[in-house]
Amino acid sequence: MGKIFAKNTGNLDRIIRVVVGALLVGNVFVGLQTVVGWVGLILIVTGLFGTCPVYSLLGIDTRTLGEKTGLK
Repeated sequence: MGKIFAKNTGNLDRIIRVVVGALLVGNVFVGLQTVVGWVGLILIVTGLFGTCPVYSLLGIDTRTLGEKTGLK
């Protein structure tokens, strides 16, 4: 279970997740008032924690070499 929560999203991926997630959650209050907008919460959480369980299951890691070795 520890592997599922290992960091596997790079900085750019994390920024995109948080921005898109915020836009989706914002649309729940302004325009697109459906439950689909709340998917943005998942994007925000995975972006903030730097881990994506789906990436773990698929063996995807979007971190750069510098991020993996702790240089960035």
